[in-house]
Amino acid sequence: MPHINTRLTLHGRALLIDRVINDGRPVSHVAKELGISRQCAHRWINRHHAEGTAGLLNRSSRPHHCPTKTSAPQEAKVVVARLLGRNGPLRIAAVTGVPARTVSRILTRYDLPPLSWLDPVTGAVIRSSRATAERYERDRPGELVHIDVKKLGRIPNGGGWRADPTQSPRNHRKGSRRVGFDYVHAVIDDHSRLAYAEIQPDEKGITAAGVLERAAAFFAANGIPQIERVISDNAFAYRNSTAFKEAVAKIGAVQRFIKPHCPWTNGKVERLNRTLATEWAYARKYTSNHERAQALAPWLNFYNTERIHTGIGQTPLSRVSPTS
Repeated sequence: MPHINTRLTLHGRALLIDRVINDGRPVSHVAKELGISRQCAHRWINRHHAEGTAGLLNRSSRPHHCPTKTSAPQEAKVVVARLLGRNGPLRIAAVTGVPARTVSRILTRYDLPPLSWLDPVTGAVIRSSRATAERYERDRPGELVHIDVKKLGRIPNGGGWRADPTQSPRNHRKGSRRVGFDYVHAVIDDHSRLAYAEIQPDEKGITAAGVLERAAAFFAANGIPQIERVISDNAFAYRNSTAFKEAVAKIGAVQRFIKPHCPWTNGKVERLNRTLATEWAYARKYTSNHERAQALAPWLNFYNTERIHTGIGQTPLSRVSPTS
């Protein structure tokens, strides 16, 4: 049974070893490709060096011996003290003799909420959790659109290390030239998931404003004649740009911002960014940046007209209902 937080299957670990040891590719590149940290990648590589293939097998993360583990009777005392007195870790520690830090871990393990979440009179939970357990979705197309920017490294001519694994060592020996970044501006309708995206050389406010206006025209041509609200994160281009504010007003919409440090509020476009990366930007080995850019429009057409969106159970375009 793999660890609950493990990121790689046995096959994924074998891929890591093959690409790093056999293909000679940089550990950091392969780690990013497989969605793990460099430290995790080095750990599996070191285990393979020490134990061979057996080192890649699953193993329990539980210690063989826990001499300082809190006993069941002590844990019960902590839980009872919390339920009866509704006290914090320090006061419970004074009563039970269990260290306050251990008390906190025990309360978490038994799913007992913080005192700040409780009604001081009845003890009932009155505060909502950090992230809602319910999905939200606007009732009609155009009621709300999400906008964001995805930053991608440009592809050098020849395809870079993805197309030619030997290119990276050559670049390191000879010195490499910075190729810069592309900025993928994405806009998605909350209800239908109809999506629009452009590749731009920057993420300035005037650039984002132009993208929004062209996105509004795209939506209008596909049955969403009016955008009512535009929501974004608190990036400078959205919050402080006069050009972007004027573009929002021009299309007849109202601008909204997510709460700071709450990116899930803009989750639909964040998920679109992830889909763009996995199904378009890194889906195959491109030999040039131009080749990848040319592949964006066909992929977007596929996304909107043929690909079944798992969140709505149909294609985005089929969910659009023209409004008068």
